[in-house]
Amino acid sequence: METRQHRMTRQRKVILDTLRRLKTHPTADEVFSIVRKQLPRISLGTVYRNLELLTEQGMVRKLETAGTQKRFDGDTSRHDHIKCIRCGRIDDLMVPLPELPEEQMTDTAYEVLDYNLELLGICPDCQKHSL
Repeated sequence: METRQHRMTRQRKVILDTLRRLKTHPTADEVFSIVRKQLPRISLGTVYRNLELLTEQGMVRKLETAGTQKRFDGDTSRHDHIKCIRCGRIDDLMVPLPELPEEQMTDTAYEVLDYNLELLGICPDCQKHSL
């Protein structure tokens, strides 16, 4: 697959800086709402295209879970996540989970490129509202 180099436009830089500042793993719509305060004329389509491009370039991680909106993470380091099953909030796990053993990665007909491990739970805010 051919990779194209794209210059860092002002819009792309604002989107990237916003994602790196946030720890909330926002959706594209949430990124749009935040970036729009700084760039009022930016379109939602531009935000979507730039998030995809930044993901392709390895500057942003896209978090995809079946049946939910894609979320984006400005932290591209290897780390895992925990997701609230009630509100959908996603947080970084502060304690790294163990790596998969090599034999589990090679005992398949697939060529394993990467893996994501996500814990599911109920966030502190949802726990408070349950009481």
